[in-house]
Amino acid sequence: MIERYTHPDMGGIWTDQARYQSWLDVELAACEANCRLGRVPPQAMAEIRSRCGFEVSRILEIEAEVRHDVIAFLTNVNELVGDAGRYIHVGMTSSDVLDTGLALQLKRSVALLRRELDALVEALRKLARQHKSTVMIGRSHGIHGEPITFGFKVAGWLAEALRNAERLKRLETVVSVGQISGAMGTYANTDPAVEAIACDILGLQPDTASTQVIGRDRHAEYVQTLALVGTALERVSTEIRNLQRTDVLEVEESFARGQKGSSAMPHKRNPIRSERISGLARVLRSYTIAALENVALWHERDISHSSVERLMFPDCSVALHFMLREMTAVVQGLGVYPDNMRRNMNIYGGVVFSQRLLLALVAAGMGREEAYGIVQRNAHAAWNSDGGHFRANLQDDPDVTSRLSAEQLDACFATDLHQLNLGVIWDRLGI
Repeated sequence: MIERYTHPDMGGIWTDQARYQSWLDVELAACEANCRLGRVPPQAMAEIRSRCGFEVSRILEIEAEVRHDVIAFLTNVNELVGDAGRYIHVGMTSSDVLDTGLALQLKRSVALLRRELDALVEALRKLARQHKSTVMIGRSHGIHGEPITFGFKVAGWLAEALRNAERLKRLETVVSVGQISGAMGTYANTDPAVEAIACDILGLQPDTASTQVIGRDRHAEYVQTLALVGTALERVSTEIRNLQRTDVLEVEESFARGQKGSSAMPHKRNPIRSERISGLARVLRSYTIAALENVALWHERDISHSSVERLMFPDCSVALHFMLREMTAVVQGLGVYPDNMRRNMNIYGGVVFSQRLLLALVAAGMGREEAYGIVQRNAHAAWNSDGGHFRANLQDDPDVTSRLSAEQLDACFATDLHQLNLGVIWDRLGI
């Protein structure tokens, strides 16, 4: 009985069971292609289909002796198939099985990653929609700049997630490539039609010009894309960590009943999931160097890449899958504190509205340099004093009150203009 891949989770894709199943799928597809071309008798093909299979423990037992994984696999398959097994692996080389089987694993992996990223996209879209008008302070260099909204911040995360969704969609095509081209990739002992038929059965495209292996630039792109997606998640997690700092506390990860933040300090509520995402993003990026090093193999093939990939692909795939789920859970459970956002924005009496004051004074006929100096003087006086108040300073400054009425001054401290054109971004993102 053929043991089919049935694992819906990422870890299941990278087990020995799933790897050998992908190899068996490749061998069966090649046999089926040869049968359609009249090179395998239909009765033998029927026997292969009904009897083929493998036992992981037996493969490992054989490999311990022969020191060759594909030979061990084929030996075990032939033990189960019997005489019809002579039609298996005809004209093929080990890399036809390894690389085409790996393509099946990578394709399945990307499909799961796309599903998780889609869930994150929807969570971000919902959060952005909820907080389109939740005013907060925007920061540059870590310093208060001008008012924005929390929804606007989330919209930036959403836009990047959508770009990454497009990258993963493209990546699925990039890695869905197989080969049945034989030693050196010249089709000397196999018909290119076998490759075409087998790849069609497997849902793959034949590689354009493989050597004895599929070019590792495709695999490097896989790792680099996963690292880029992970880095986008780290951008979000880093922002959440900063906004959850005690002296900011504008957002906060959910804290479950019974959860504890510190063995010594009972008050602690730490952004541990965001920190976890940030840490794993470093792991993903670290693999990009190894993936790039794998591209330059000797001549038509060596196996220096093989040992790297046995670690790299499972690690990267499982890590990003977990990170996407964690990030979605964080976004869905995120606590948002509008009162704290308003408090932080209005610290020092609204110095963050300095540009509006500058433009109002210029519009009232004052030279820009003079206006800049007046506004900066009042802002710094508030910024550098305990309990300083920018708006009160302006109201006491004759250089300002001689140019601006009380109503004009009030208008400078409104956030309407900072929200006026957000609809443009919302329309672009379909929020």
